[in-house]
Amino acid sequence: MGIIGMIIVGFIVGLIARALMPGEQKLGLILTTLLGIVGSVVAGYLGAALGIYQAGQGAGWIGSIVGALIVLFIYGLVAKKA
Repeated sequence: MGIIGMIIVGFIVGLIARALMPGEQKLGLILTTLLGIVGSVVAGYLGAALGIYQAGQGAGWIGSIVGALIVLFIYGLVAKKA
């Protein structure tokens, strides 16, 4: 898919995750994109560990959003302590 496609999908996934998560997240454009990309990676690893995805298989939209929500929740916990 390429780097540009990954950035666009990461941004869209990050926006959706931020919209679904209650509360206010003060993330800029770059952090929202990174949230979506990292969420996709987390979803891929968790899905492979649970047997949902095969090794090297992409997570898909719903899995990526769930992964981004998990990352955003952990980020919220860490940000509160700081």
